[in-house]
Amino acid sequence: MENKGVSGQQPSLSQYFANDPPSFFDELASSKPQQMETGGDTMTLPANPQATQQTLNTNQVPLMGTTPGGNTVSSNVQPAAASTGVNLTSNTFTGGFKTPEYIENQAELEEDMKIADDVRNFWETPVTPNGHPPLLTTPGIQTATDLPDLIANAVSKHLGDAELGHRKIPGVDNVTQDERGLRSLIASGCYRSAINLTGRLLTIYGQGYGRAGQPAKHSPHSLQLWFTRLALLAKLGEYELLQKEAEPFDKLNKPDVFYEFYPEMYPGKTGSIACFSFRLLLAEMPIYLGNPQLALDRLSELYVITNEIKLYFAGKNMKEAQDFWKKREFKILHAIVNCAIILKKYNLIDDILRSMIADGGDLDKEERRALFSAWGRIYLQIGDVFGAEQKFAEARRLRKIYSQPDIRDLVDKGLITVAQNDFPEAYATFQKALHLESGNTMILNNMGVCLLYAGKLKEAITLFERAINLNPQKSLNESLLVNLSTLYELESNNSKNKKLNLLRLINRYKPDLNISLEICLKLQTPN
Repeated sequence: MENKGVSGQQPSLSQYFANDPPSFFDELASSKPQQMETGGDTMTLPANPQATQQTLNTNQVPLMGTTPGGNTVSSNVQPAAASTGVNLTSNTFTGGFKTPEYIENQAELEEDMKIADDVRNFWETPVTPNGHPPLLTTPGIQTATDLPDLIANAVSKHLGDAELGHRKIPGVDNVTQDERGLRSLIASGCYRSAINLTGRLLTIYGQGYGRAGQPAKHSPHSLQLWFTRLALLAKLGEYELLQKEAEPFDKLNKPDVFYEFYPEMYPGKTGSIACFSFRLLLAEMPIYLGNPQLALDRLSELYVITNEIKLYFAGKNMKEAQDFWKKREFKILHAIVNCAIILKKYNLIDDILRSMIADGGDLDKEERRALFSAWGRIYLQIGDVFGAEQKFAEARRLRKIYSQPDIRDLVDKGLITVAQNDFPEAYATFQKALHLESGNTMILNNMGVCLLYAGKLKEAITLFERAINLNPQKSLNESLLVNLSTLYELESNNSKNKKLNLLRLINRYKPDLNISLEICLKLQTPN
């Protein structure tokens, strides 16, 4: 039901771009508040199309959480009858990719939070034994060339250079060669170009290709560039390159990533040069590399340090600083829950969520609702429908009195009815949610899958095609593409032409995809 089965279970990268003012890149990807990740609210079809002939078993409710890409379109999309064919090769599509307007990052303008010098001792500066040179952080770019445009390569291979001429996507040479240009590329979804720009900027710092293992001076800006580069590599699934380039940083515990190492550059300044989000990324990174237990150990260690800093400020009655570190502590707990889901440590998840709700006196009702809702969706994963209903009921009780059900309520209810194999009722519930937020891709995805499981293959295809027709730039999200490609295979043994039509649209409207085209469109599948 969710894209993790296709791309592997992964934490959300959006959390690494928030809550570290006033660093350069921490809020590049999203300004939305962070939610608990428990997989995906989006239902994704099985990799084997034949498997969709069976209805879901209530003991195997797929994962639930945030839609990969998380896009919402503004079009009013309604399910259409099977006879209302939508021609994806028609000339109804005009224009192409549109770069969003650049918006200045206000977080950069905020006052930096002053942290007492004795708190910095929690991030202990390594001590080098006398007579031994210090172990240094010596990173370097591991690829001699820019990352290629995989969509352009696929278009050239399958559709030819004439079609490739319709691709009008901003590249690394189309923006200013600085952090402003980097933010612009990320905001446009041009992640590979953004990675290529970080390579150019890090080369200026003497940390480009061929410089790995060579001493180099670090600064807040250079470490932010590395953090952004590694986060984007993880987002795009470039795990081999990610592992090689992240290895020199280890846990950011070498002396040259602390201000004390550069007394002439930062006189009197102490503590870690690297931002908190960089530490969180490195702690969680083993999940991507197939070692969730190591990630859990590193996250637990990071949690202990963060908790100590929070308690320090609590003892000093510095509430603003205490609350700031409590939010960071909650981010780590969210990551630990995501990691525990992969490891199937459900008792640990119960303990963490229970304590977060009990200790979260500063959480507003909506934040508590989100936690109860996430908790219920985790229960669905282990087949405990009754337990899930109880948690969803707690979430409903926190809703504003006399208010009507909102999207959270309706999606929760729809997932329960899916677990009960009542796909027509689930479809009707998701349809009500769609009325509240027309064009929501996650809801449309769920509606399409419900139609399929109810035996309405043609209607499901038409629903997805209409969504793309109304807003291709936002509706061509990875989950929907995987689902629609699977439906095409179910519909016909000659589905390749329809998939190539999708590739034409991707060429014109999508700078990058978070999972490969081979997975999204299954172009390697025999037809």
